Amino acid sequence: MRSIIVLVGVSAAVALFAATEVMAQMPGGMPGGMPGGMGGGGMGGRPMSQPSDQADSTPHDDKPDVAAQKWYKQGAKSLSKAMDYDAAAARASTPDKRASELEKASDSYYRALDLYTEALVNDADMADAWDSVGYIHLRLGAYVESVDDYDHTLKLRPDAEEAIERRAEAYLHLDRIDEARSAYMELFNHSRPLADQLMASMQRWVAEHRPDPKGMRPAQVDGFDSWLQERAKLAEAPVAAGG
Repeated sequence: MRSIIVLVGVSAAVALFAATEVMAQMPGGMPGGMPGGMGGGGMGGRPMSQPSDQADSTPHDDKPDVAAQKWYKQGAKSLSKAMDYDAAAARASTPDKRASELEKASDSYYRALDLYTEALVNDADMADAWDSVGYIHLRLGAYVESVDDYDHTLKLRPDAEEAIERRAEAYLHLDRIDEARSAYMELFNHSRPLADQLMASMQRWVAEHRPDPKGMRPAQVDGFDSWLQERAKLAEAPVAAGG
């Protein structure tokens, strides 16, 4: 239930804030006498006010760009903790320890998501925040939201190659193989390590869809597999001198 509430979408929260700012400047302020600002709204009904343990960390008179940087730095700390917990889960010696570390990772991811959203509410053009939110949604399995976040990132920073690769990972989870294929070709020409990383993910997608196409036509899986084999051979071919 928590994921449904939190993962409504950061862009929706940012858009809502922008709309309320415009309405707050109209005669009479907000409908129903509500003062300008976010009020009690947030992602999926969660308050967009400052999180409880950071309530006094951002002065109300901060300029939006200054506040955005503060929220971003706090979000980065929570994201770093989440990734540390993920790493600890991978090293865990027992299922119980692994589950405990994963639970702590999840809590930190959600915490970081709240903080990054606050940053974007103050500065909707912060590409690094969109990129981080896209990664968090990808880790939490919110693939539609992740694609949307990376769309924002790449609109602001078209050459963000890691965002291209991670958005392609989200495409694969959504069975959007044509978009993943296009991303691979772009990365192949500009960042071979990321292209190779995506190739491995696409090959795993084929392996997972062989026994169960999961709504895809078997012919689609076969066609994608054939294309991957052709691209893998091309990737292994030596580069011509001067090419």
